[in-house]
Amino acid sequence: MSLIGFLLIGLIAGAIARFLVPGRDPMGCVGTMLLGVVGSYVGGTLASFIFHDQLVARRADTFIGAVIGSILALLLLRAVSRRR
Repeated sequence: MSLIGFLLIGLIAGAIARFLVPGRDPMGCVGTMLLGVVGSYVGGTLASFIFHDQLVARRADTFIGAVIGSILALLLLRAVSRRR
């Protein structure tokens, strides 16, 4: 996948994660995109552990994993930012 496609998927996954998790998050488009990229990495890593597959990036459910990973990353970000 090209870099632009990866960033676009990250933006969409991050936006869906922000929509699904209630609450206010003060981040713009770049922050949402980074959230989705981190979520893609987290979701892909978790899926490779669960399914014992190294080629998870070529599967159809990677977008769902990206959204789930983005939700987990967003919840972790909120937990860390509340402590400060």
